[in-house]
Order: sequence, then structure tokens, then C-alpha cells
Amino acid sequence: MSAGGTGQPEADRGEAGGVRTALAGLTTRGRSFLAAGIAAAICAYVLGQSDLLRVGLLLAALPLICATVLYRTRYRVAAGRRLAPGRVPAGSEARVHLRVDNVSRMPTGLLMLQDRVPYVLGPRPRFVLDRVEPGGRREVSYRVRSDLRGRYPLGPLQLRLADPFGMCELTRSFSTHDTLTVVPRVDPLTPVRFSGEAKGYGDGRQRSLALAGEDDVIPRGYRYGDDLRRVHWRSTARYGELMVRREEQPRRSRCTVLLDTRGGAFEGAGPDSAFEWAVSGTASVLVHMLERGFAVRLLTDVGSSVPGEGADGFAGAGQETADAAGLMMDTLAVIDHSDGTGLSRAYDVLRGGNEGLLVAFLGDLDEEQAATVARMSRRSGGAVAFVLDPGTWVREPTDVPPPGDRHGERLRLLREAGWTALSVPRGAPLDGLWRQADRERSGLAAVSEEALG
Repeated sequence: MSAGGTGQPEADRGEAGGVRTALAGLTTRGRSFLAAGIAAAICAYVLGQSDLLRVGLLLAALPLICATVLYRTRYRVAAGRRLAPGRVPAGSEARVHLRVDNVSRMPTGLLMLQDRVPYVLGPRPRFVLDRVEPGGRREVSYRVRSDLRGRYPLGPLQLRLADPFGMCELTRSFSTHDTLTVVPRVDPLTPVRFSGEAKGYGDGRQRSLALAGEDDVIPRGYRYGDDLRRVHWRSTARYGELMVRREEQPRRSRCTVLLDTRGGAFEGAGPDSAFEWAVSGTASVLVHMLERGFAVRLLTDVGSSVPGEGADGFAGAGQETADAAGLMMDTLAVIDHSDGTGLSRAYDVLRGGNEGLLVAFLGDLDEEQAATVARMSRRSGGAVAFVLDPGTWVREPTDVPPPGDRHGERLRLLREAGWTALSVPRGAPLDGLWRQADRERSGLAAVSEEALG
């Protein structure tokens, strides 16, 4: 028996190895028959009972014959696995489809399939295939589900062959593996317009001139659908092909989403922990801003930026946006606590300015880190912070703040620096906080306009 395209199994090489493999495949029933046969043969020899000796030899020979025949049986079986889908949100199910093809000229016997999966995805699936005709195919499927994000290997697929008497079972493993990626849960967010952010697509979008000033006479080749009024006749005559003037190119609004991953900033573990809420919120904002046409970047406290294809590290347009979204979600699927204790490296990345909207998901802040975060608002067109309240995530929330409320002091410091800072209690829905941030940001903008007026 060969595992489709994987070569000869290691256990099949050599006579000595083959004998050991066959004997190791004896089931409890087969070992019991063998032991009973040997015991009967010894008793027959001592007692001089020839009939008992024949019975003992029969009992001992039956499992050995089954093991030999099963081991010598050569089935050529190919197998495949397909995930649908290969990337799922935490708490959602994915279906795994298994296919077994008999590519030999003889039918198979009883086959048992077992796929190896991590324990967090559920019990190991097992299937029994009665008989596969020559050239036949069997397809089975099972579901996997995880409340914990991560990357989980599936496989290798194991094929177990048994004899009709249940005396021996032999297992062969295929070499192929697959990976199921469980990404953070994404909550839908209400479209809002934070005052102070760089304007995006639409009536108020910003434009930047393309290369050559206000008239931008550097031409390019004509494309189907271009307005003929933009034809640049001088360049057309020069190059011998239809050329058009370039116009102002839209500049995509930017959004940087900062995720605090410091191990000391969050307490607790599991799918309902504060850190998992922050990761899920980060994923939700990233997807929401990409859908709105923003150029988005994921930034962590250690200064790592995803994606980094472009010169400025922001996601591009078109297919690049889909690729960047997949890359960021895959990054969030495996992101874990960092060993860092500060946010200064993230601040260094933001020093370049021109970051557009800055959205931060922060854990517990001490005085030094709160001051660092406060300075970040100067590098953005608008800054929104969701600061998780450590008191409510480790104990039952109360309406009365504790004496010397450090969390409240940090929020006031951020607000004075220009942040729209919101406290995140345990179990708070992200969309409600998102709309609250928009209302508070709009109120601050209205007050500023009245003061200027």
C-alpha cells in the first residue's frame, strides 16, 4: 500500500522491519489468539495431547497468517484534502473534505481513515470505508472549529487497513499537511466621519499633482475610456501614438491602527480576555477602514508595521488591498504578547507625520507610557484611543471609581493632548464605542470652531 505520491513507507523497507511492522500491528484479539495458541501447544507437549497441539497451532497460526497476508497486500491509494475555507474567524466552522482514490487494479479491503488535528479543533475524525473498487473514489468530510485564533496544522492523513477477522491492523501515513488559519473575529462597524481625519474618497477628497505641477503636461498613452479632450496633440505627433495629459491623482486617506501587545499591559487569558478583545477590535477597524477606501497600516508597540510593500508601509489599492488585508489578518491570527515594556518604538515609527487617522487599542498605561501616547497625537490628523480598563477586566465592574483612579487620570491626560480617549469596560461592544468616539470627536470639533469664531 502506498500513500499517493509519497513513496514507499519507511516501515515497509527490509524483511526484518517488515516482520516487526506486521507483528506490531496485531490487535488485542490477535495477541490473545497467539498467546492462547502458544499456551495450548506447550500444554499439549507436556501432557502428550496431539489434538490439543493441533488446536494450539491453529490458534497461533491464524493471527500470523492474517498479519502476513495483510502486510503483503499492496494497495495503491491516493488521498487529498481540501479546506473550505482556509481562513475562518474565531468561533466559526470550517469543513475539511477528504478524498481517497484507489488507483490499483484490485479492490481494497476494509479501510479506516483518521486525520490528525490539534485538540483545540475537536476530536480526531475517524471514518470507515467498506470497500473501494478498482479506480473508485470515496469522499468524506468533517468540521473543525476553534474559539482561539492561530494557525493549526491538519494532517497527516492516516490510513488503517484491517483483516476480516480483526486480528491485525496496519497504519500508513500520507505526507501532505494543510494549515487552517483562525483569524480574530471581525465586528461590523457603523460608518462614521471623525473630525480631523484626512478626507477620503468623495466630494471632499484630497488630490496631489502628478509629477509636473498644476497643468501636468507629462503625457501617457491613451487608454480605452479616456476623455478625448485630454489628448495632448504635440506629444501625439512626437511619439506617433495617441497620448493624453495626466490629471490630478487622488491620494488615498491613511489610517494607522496601533495595537498594544505588551505582556504587562493585559491580564487574563482565553477568548474573553482583554487582549483578545483588543486584537478583535484591531481587526474590525482594519477591515472597516479598508472597505471605506483608506490606505491602512497595522502597527504594534514594538514598531513592526504590516504591510510593508509600499515605500510608506501602507496598503495599496485594488488587488494590493485584498492582499494587504489577508496579510494583516494572518498577522493578527498569530500575534502574541511582546516582551517590551514601552511604546517608544511605535512613537518613533510615527515621527514621520502625515499618518492620517490614528486608532489605538491600548492596555494598562503607566505615567511614562501615557505621556508617550499623548505625544503621538501630534503626528496624526485625528487620534482615537480605546483604553481597556484593567479594573473591570479582572473584577466585577462598579459604578464608583476606586480611590486614586489611575485609569481615569490616564484618560484625562490623553484627552488634553488631543486624543478622543474612551475607557473600555469588560464586555463593551466595539460598535457602540466606535459611535461614541464619533460623537465625542464631533463635539470637540464644534467647540473648537466656536472658540475660533
